[in-house]
Amino acid sequence: MILAFAILVIIHEFGHFLFARIFGVKVEKFYIFFDPWKEIFKWKPNKYIGFFGKTKSIEKNSGNDQAAHDGENCSDIKSEEEEKDSFWGNTEYGIGWLPLGGYCKIAGMVDESMDTEQLKREPQKWEFRSKPAWQRLLIMIAGVLFNFLLAIIIYAGIVYATGEKYVPFRDAKMGMEYSGEARKIGFHNGDIPIKADGKELDKPSEAFMEMMQAKTVTVLRDGKEVNISIPEKFIFTMEEEAKSDTATIAFFTYRFPAKVTQVVTGEGAAKAGIEVGDQFIAVDTIPTPTLLSFQSALKNRDNQKVNVTIARTVDSKTDTLTLPVQLSSASKMGIGLEVDPSAFFDSKEIKYSLLQSIPRGIEMGTDKLTAYAKSMKMVFTKEGANSIGGFGSLGAIFPEKWNWIAFWNIAAFLSVALAFMNILPIPALDGGHVLFLLYEVVTGRKPSDKFLEYAQITGMVLLILLLVYANGMDIVRLFK
Repeated sequence: MILAFAILVIIHEFGHFLFARIFGVKVEKFYIFFDPWKEIFKWKPNKYIGFFGKTKSIEKNSGNDQAAHDGENCSDIKSEEEEKDSFWGNTEYGIGWLPLGGYCKIAGMVDESMDTEQLKREPQKWEFRSKPAWQRLLIMIAGVLFNFLLAIIIYAGIVYATGEKYVPFRDAKMGMEYSGEARKIGFHNGDIPIKADGKELDKPSEAFMEMMQAKTVTVLRDGKEVNISIPEKFIFTMEEEAKSDTATIAFFTYRFPAKVTQVVTGEGAAKAGIEVGDQFIAVDTIPTPTLLSFQSALKNRDNQKVNVTIARTVDSKTDTLTLPVQLSSASKMGIGLEVDPSAFFDSKEIKYSLLQSIPRGIEMGTDKLTAYAKSMKMVFTKEGANSIGGFGSLGAIFPEKWNWIAFWNIAAFLSVALAFMNILPIPALDGGHVLFLLYEVVTGRKPSDKFLEYAQITGMVLLILLLVYANGMDIVRLFK
């Protein structure tokens, strides 16, 4: 989570930095994470380097380094007028100790640093406030733009590296298995989802959110189209169900047979004569046409002997056998089962060239942004407020074991979320600055520095309260 967060912050702040420097605006600091009181590390090219407040000067043409006083910066060799000519060299780069974000301290701007002393001086030509409104607008939008572009690049990279393989819904002949809450609103096991508010469904990775956010989902049931109304707050119902100890399905999953892919020597299945390729039909008198039904039939049968009925195909001939199997103390028989639906149904596999991956990345990024924007309206409901989480909730979405594809998928989604959240018209966020700049562009009047200062303080207070609330909700959930 920290690695993903650091990457997103660097890219976001680099957007601000790059556009500021393109327009000749001085960037005083570029920091990953915040640095109240002390920083972990800081460096200014050809000037100084420091750790935990201790600064050491760097003399470009001398081998004699002098230690500066603890926490003090050495004096600049060049004047500000000379420093403006260096694209990279007149900025202090650093790492803060508080991993709540990051910042660029742009000269002549009211920002997170709340450095208002500089605003008391006469405006300088390298300051943010001296630039035309359209340049300032681009500088403020750049962070959000870079986060969205990062998401597109990541998605394009994923599909270029791995391609896409999935079973189209209409080819899943056994349909889907649905969770208990999904069945309560009208879904039946075996239903094949085909439309969400009239939009064709094909890929499971995209259909999940589209179905939960739709008003009506159309399914194929026994060859006929059936419309199912989706409650407005169904997404929260699914979230609560997923957190329960008894949940085995998150909304829906493919239905397919329980087919053996591995038999462990010496365990119950091997002793009973079960072989790779066998498909389970029943456990005792309980029919098990699907993987989930087979797994459910074995629950709470510790140390019991069960009679399993299997279908075995040899030379295109299928026989039915019933075999007695001794289960372990954990209700296991020592087998591996097929979990890929493409082993049973026709699948679609798409490989992308480098050029083809770019439009697909744009499509995926846009779809994620649209879905996230739609879901934001739920935040303002009681259920939405209760579902807000902080760093604990963020950390929980990452897998326990390292997986590069999972990491980049989550990082891309968080980059989209960060872009959307930052463009909201809240003071202290980029969207707040953009709102005031748009006002200036339309009216030709610039808000006063004092107004911007008060707006920044108000926005920061709101964000801190939201941060406390979100992380407080994580703590509350720990005790539930």
